[in-house]
Amino acid sequence: MGAGKRLLALAGLVAGLWGGAAWSQPALPEGFVAERDVAYVDGGDDAQVLDIYYAEDVSEAKPLLVWIHGGGWRGGSKNDVPWMHQLSRGYVVASVEYRFSQTAIFPAQIDDCLAAIRYLRKHAAKYGIDRARVGVGGASAGGHLSALVGTAGGTGSFKPVGGHADFFDGVQAVCDIFGPTDFWTVIKQAEDDPNVKNIFQWNDGDPYSLLIGGGLGEEKERCLAVSPVTYVSEKTPPFLILHGDHDTLVPYAQSVELEEKLKAAGRDVVLQRLPGAGHGGPAFGLPAVRELTDRFFDRHLKGADVVVEALPAEKVTAQ
Repeated sequence: MGAGKRLLALAGLVAGLWGGAAWSQPALPEGFVAERDVAYVDGGDDAQVLDIYYAEDVSEAKPLLVWIHGGGWRGGSKNDVPWMHQLSRGYVVASVEYRFSQTAIFPAQIDDCLAAIRYLRKHAAKYGIDRARVGVGGASAGGHLSALVGTAGGTGSFKPVGGHADFFDGVQAVCDIFGPTDFWTVIKQAEDDPNVKNIFQWNDGDPYSLLIGGGLGEEKERCLAVSPVTYVSEKTPPFLILHGDHDTLVPYAQSVELEEKLKAAGRDVVLQRLPGAGHGGPAFGLPAVRELTDRFFDRHLKGADVVVEALPAEKVTAQ
């Protein structure tokens, strides 16, 4: 297979593994409204838009959950929003589109996500958002960007792009769903993991190296700059990490490494291992997994007195 065809195949595979290849606008519960394709950068790229779902009554400020979709940083859609049930649970929900790596390489993607968060904080009153209670999450490439928002957001590690620089772009809670976390170690971890199939020609058309415009395991500065583990500090917010131990695209060790870095910094982290699960699949839709995610955000964004801890294997193994 030629390089061009291999790239298209990989983009389709990665985009399709979470949420399917075709997306439709999510339905809204009664009493809620949607604003779609809202430009969060004035005069910006067509991709710099977001959708926001909120209650018609905005008199009471609610916590905000921001979803960042996956797709190998080269595909996917903001229409794929698995958190619409959170609206009736008392949250505002936003879904962010961002520039893909075939248009602009890193740090364009994190620049966009941080710009979207600043925009939402600026317009908090319009949407009934509590600026002090913002969570972020995503799967695969979206998990990576969510983790990076969590560790680098609010720290000044990335120069604000797109305006609204006087608004905070950090968050108070992060749900990282099988996102890559360390581009410097990922090749070695993939080689050491028998569950990771080498579908990538490393540094020859793989989504990782296309994102950074450089070589994995070769250009250390670029690898570290894109890696969420690089920015972990004593100010990093709580993390919930969901990852299958048979993931063939992102080694499970990537999430273990992030967990270890967060614990070493004294941060609050729960790593939920999903036995036998791959890069997406039915395990991630199990009621126990959804309830764990709900409890995590309720605890850290609503102050709910609930237990958030990793569940036993029998509760998170899809039949």
